[in-house]
Amino acid sequence: MIFTETKLAGAFIIDLERRTDERGFFARSWCEDEFAAHGIYLPPLQANLSSNPTQGTLRGMHYQLPPHAESKLVRCTRGALYDVIVDLRAESPTYGQWVGVELTADNFRQLFVPERFAHGFLTLEPNTDAAYQVSARYAPGAEHGLCWNDPALAIAWPAEPRLVSAKDQVHPSFEEQLAVRNAR
Repeated sequence: MIFTETKLAGAFIIDLERRTDERGFFARSWCEDEFAAHGIYLPPLQANLSSNPTQGTLRGMHYQLPPHAESKLVRCTRGALYDVIVDLRAESPTYGQWVGVELTADNFRQLFVPERFAHGFLTLEPNTDAAYQVSARYAPGAEHGLCWNDPALAIAWPAEPRLVSAKDQVHPSFEEQLAVRNAR
């Protein structure tokens, strides 16, 4: 695997090292030792699949609060999506910054999302599926989200979303969440 760290420390784009022959290719998409060599600890406790028939479906920006914070290894298994992460680690020099990566069924690229990052994606094709391994179990009381179109974050989505759930339309802004955090 080829690990490329993004501008957000601890978040990696992971490309497969393909071994090809007349049958196609073989590649590892996860190896505990290789991930650990890059400082990535991902004990997969849950595997999720998201199927999205409509091009322009936006899911996000989701995260879980500690002690249920989760890291994710995301890949697109059918179609194409634009995957976005936002650094929510207050002590990080990239706090509040985002990175977007195109994941497609054809490029086999993966994105490692560390704990305490918001995560979401926009489907670029109809019938797009995403699969991800998650390091923590879903905990409804720890579930939170950021406003996907918050001007303070200025995420450059490649297209205007056509379908956003009612829940994802009402997530608070980054500044609203910061105010709540500081009031605690």
